[in-house]
Amino acid sequence: MQVKNDPLYLKGILEQLNRKHTHLTPTTMKKRPLTASDRKDMNFSMRLSFLVGLFMLLIKSYAYWITGSTAILSDAAESIIHLFAVGFAAYSMWLSLKPADENHLYGHDKVSFFSAGFEGAMIIFAALFITYESIHKIIFGVNLENVDEGMFFIIASIAINLFLSLYLIKKGKKYNSIILEANGKHILTDCWTSFAVIIALLLVKLTGFTLFDPIIAIFAALNILRTGTKLIKRSVSGLMDQADSTLHKRIIELLTKETESKNLEFHHLRHRLSGYKIFVEFHLLFPDDLKLGEAHEIASEIEYKLKKELDRESEISTHLELKKHHDDVHKKYELPI
Repeated sequence: MQVKNDPLYLKGILEQLNRKHTHLTPTTMKKRPLTASDRKDMNFSMRLSFLVGLFMLLIKSYAYWITGSTAILSDAAESIIHLFAVGFAAYSMWLSLKPADENHLYGHDKVSFFSAGFEGAMIIFAALFITYESIHKIIFGVNLENVDEGMFFIIASIAINLFLSLYLIKKGKKYNSIILEANGKHILTDCWTSFAVIIALLLVKLTGFTLFDPIIAIFAALNILRTGTKLIKRSVSGLMDQADSTLHKRIIELLTKETESKNLEFHHLRHRLSGYKIFVEFHLLFPDDLKLGEAHEIASEIEYKLKKELDRESEISTHLELKKHHDDVHKKYELPI
């Protein structure tokens, strides 16, 4: 349909996607443990992203060759950076899915956050390069040719990238993969860059004022700079084990329900998200007259129910203590009370 080539129509889709996918990996959604089929699907998604990215680079490079547009050049440069980021993300995906070993006792999941930070840094680098090229063209002038043909190729790239970004973000949320989700958001910023290129070329065509090309490219750079900054912030939060307040509240509710029903208490709750897996640990306080075997049975039941309610890959550890002499023993051995 003709309306699909309308930049305003494309802008509407982009804005809806941006609103829908503002935050990475909300932990309020229940996630099941990953299966072999899930891992295969995730790896396929990364390979698809790389192949489509390579195809997009060829399209944009050709569009720049026939037009000489700075905005298209910046868009192509962003695609080059995206290919490097996808390559690193694919390696990170493969590494993060490896099981724990004697050198990485907690597994390799945390590379997911490092990958997202790398991709965010690549986005920021692209934004700075676009800004530099645009300022250079403003100073030394712009010469554009074959604007209609260039617009056609860029609109085609927007349509393909829109579907790919939506696909990757959906897969990322489904599998709780920050790598896939960050990659999808990176491609979404690519769509915004391409949309800015279309606006620039339209204005040049309608007005004959060629400086619209580099000026609008700068505005596109500012937008993707914001996205890159958000990705780095999310990456740092994950690497620093920043607590998720929603997840924390959920775990407390579940533990309170289970311990109160068994006339127990808990404290020293700690948890962290390491990519796909949650690590949870806490202390359980038991009556003095309860046998160790019975206490272990109850603790195991609580761990099982907590893991079931979280419904995602998790590792839960409990420390069994007695209520009566708890404080005295901890003071004696200088342990936290």
